[in-house]
Amino acid sequence: MIKIIRNVNIYNPDPIGIKDLLILNDKIAAVEESINIDLKNYVEVEEIDGKGNILVPGFIDGHVHIIGGGGEGGFSNRTPEVNLSILTRAGVTTVVGVLGTDSCARDTNALLAKARALEEEGLTTYIYDGSYRLPIKTLTSNLINDIMAVDKIIGIGEIAISDHRSSQPSFDEFVKAVADTRVGGILSGKAGIVNCHLGDGKRCLDLIRRVVDETEIPISQFLPTHINRNEYLFEDGVAYAKSGGYIDFTGNADPDLWEKLYGEIRFSKGLKRLIDEGVSLNNFTLTSDGQGSFPIFDKNGNYEGIGIGTSSCLLEAIKECVFKESIPLEIAIRSLTINPAKILGFKNKGEIKEAFDADLCILNKDTLDIETVIAKGQVMIKDREILKYGVFENK
Repeated sequence: MIKIIRNVNIYNPDPIGIKDLLILNDKIAAVEESINIDLKNYVEVEEIDGKGNILVPGFIDGHVHIIGGGGEGGFSNRTPEVNLSILTRAGVTTVVGVLGTDSCARDTNALLAKARALEEEGLTTYIYDGSYRLPIKTLTSNLINDIMAVDKIIGIGEIAISDHRSSQPSFDEFVKAVADTRVGGILSGKAGIVNCHLGDGKRCLDLIRRVVDETEIPISQFLPTHINRNEYLFEDGVAYAKSGGYIDFTGNADPDLWEKLYGEIRFSKGLKRLIDEGVSLNNFTLTSDGQGSFPIFDKNGNYEGIGIGTSSCLLEAIKECVFKESIPLEIAIRSLTINPAKILGFKNKGEIKEAFDADLCILNKDTLDIETVIAKGQVMIKDREILKYGVFENK
């Protein structure tokens, strides 16, 4: 199947101007000033008019509880599995599945099966091995084997530190898991990333720093997440990023309220701070913590019930960067495209280039709302209409 997107303003994620883009099956075949081919008598050619709109790489959501999360308030608080259109409506074309607190009623086998299901429905998927706790319950005889033998396992996570829900790992226990993850990544050509859940504890990033200071393992092996959950953790995260570390922000469906109640640092303000501090534009990502549970409050801060996080918070955070903080789109969008692709080792993702995967989002130039989503060359959403649903979704 051949597709041509015409006259669209392309952000690569850096802006490269108004061009045509040719898609051949699941790959970007050409990005040119004008593409003129006449194959209509031989094959089907679909043309998409991008005039007046913006084309960006498809979003990479590197932290989603694809088989559900929650459960910390009891069995009834367990959240459901994610559906395909929840992700595509948010512009997500690549997703990384995680477990979380619960590694008893949920496990890596189930996580892997769900990742493969979403892949069959059209997305690109990966997973982390393990959960909050160490030691990890591996699929094979050991962690190195898991990373080498299972194509979708890119590292371990989310390993909880500085949190009352963690397994309170010793330094030796933690560094052994990190070392095995690194070696598994080296042997399999993967990133071998250690994704660390950061809680409210005052130790913040201390355990990661100790590994970097006392061993030969580089700081690039780690991706600590929830870095913006409060002010003191964020301050530690800024210093960590300035020293060369990667940090991951967590999006929020109601940043105003969470900023007020918990002192959470909204992504737009956090990114502005990183820019002002001279942190490398390669060292930050944004993820949704999708399908995780979170408390819902009214405008007065009164508890109303349990909600479910979704990837829709990602684009809303990008809009805030552009419209409230005057951060250029090409900088803000790095958090969902080229940066996670580089950090997580996705070689053909995160950029609009020839031979890269045809994962694309067309955005309205004025509002940055999603108009069209293409995943691996397949049109999932067109002109804001969902064309592809998951197998068991109610359409």
